Amino acid sequence: MKITLLCALGMSTSLLVERMKKAADRRGIDVKIEAHSVDDIDKQLKSSDVILLGPQIRYKKKELFKKAEEENVPIAIIDMRAYGSTDGEEVLEQALHLKK
Repeated sequence: MKITLLCALGMSTSLLVERMKKAADRRGIDVKIEAHSVDDIDKQLKSSDVILLGPQIRYKKKELFKKAEEENVPIAIIDMRAYGSTDGEEVLEQALHLKK
């Protein structure tokens, strides 16, 4: 499974990806987690199982959700509290729940 976080490529997202990977390792979940610029959404929709958006790009929600729906890829905005505290466990759970 591939989880992609789209953002403005800040330090918080990179840290969050690392914490999500550690959470997945602790749980024995085989998952690939990457962060990419929101500008790469078209490319990422072709290879991702789940897309999560950083809260700072929520203003693009309508456009991005429409593209994801057309490609049948689950998408959501990362919970602002979980993003701010870089809670890898909670954001991983959000992604796994989307894929169900």
